Amino acid sequence: MSAGLPFTVHFWGVRGTIPCPAENMLRYGGNTACVEMRCGAQRLIFDAGTGLRQLGREMVSNGKPIRSHLFFTHTHMDHVIGLPFFRPAYNKDNSLEFWSGHLMSQGRRLEEVLDQLMQPPFFPVPLDIMHACIAFHDFSPGDVIEIGDGVVIRTAALNHPGGAVAYRVEFAGRAACYVTDTEHVPGRPDAAILGLIQGADVVIYDATYTDEEFDRFEGWGHSTWQEGMRLCAAAGAKQLVAFHHDPGHDDDALDTIAAEIARRRPGSLVAREGLVITL
Repeated sequence: MSAGLPFTVHFWGVRGTIPCPAENMLRYGGNTACVEMRCGAQRLIFDAGTGLRQLGREMVSNGKPIRSHLFFTHTHMDHVIGLPFFRPAYNKDNSLEFWSGHLMSQGRRLEEVLDQLMQPPFFPVPLDIMHACIAFHDFSPGDVIEIGDGVVIRTAALNHPGGAVAYRVEFAGRAACYVTDTEHVPGRPDAAILGLIQGADVVIYDATYTDEEFDRFEGWGHSTWQEGMRLCAAAGAKQLVAFHHDPGHDDDALDTIAAEIARRRPGSLVAREGLVITL
């Protein structure tokens, strides 16, 4: 029944670690991680980096009530810092569902962690000032989430300090994967990631470093665009989108990476703010 319905991926923030507004970052953007997927009538958001602020402004622009799901890979600062500035969360007419899969194994809950984020001396107003109807969901990596309208979301654990979760969104016979904040082991492809991205149409992958830089950052919890290419090739995935750019990689550096990705794997590319992919 859902065949032929629109399935789009919109990039609102593509950086990792810290926002980096600067003249030499304008072509790709300096906001941290935030990706929106629209699956027919369903609106899914992945991560609440600083890109979430601009997405929120777009969402409220037509004045209609909003229903949306926000999925966190994890709750490190660069992936949650946009949440206090997410305008839809402050309107009582809106309904939001927040999801996280990395905290239960630590005996924590998403609502508790976000409440700590919005506490003095870090932030002047508390979480409960958000008057939208917000439901908090904690799950375990590997769980399958069905949110209705034929949208199925599969999950997998990632190798990142404190834990993180990857997502595969399936809709209308197509699949887009969001796989960020994970560190690979050279020469040993991550079996969980391979299983998650098998045959996917789009794979958004943590490309913080290059293979040449990787050894200097062992234990930091990130990967490379070259590893993303190797994983996509092994899993038969179609399009790689390099994501979570290091703040030290300016536009020229990302242009160089983009040219090499396009040469090695035509159709694959480097994420930039404002990019929209239609599956």
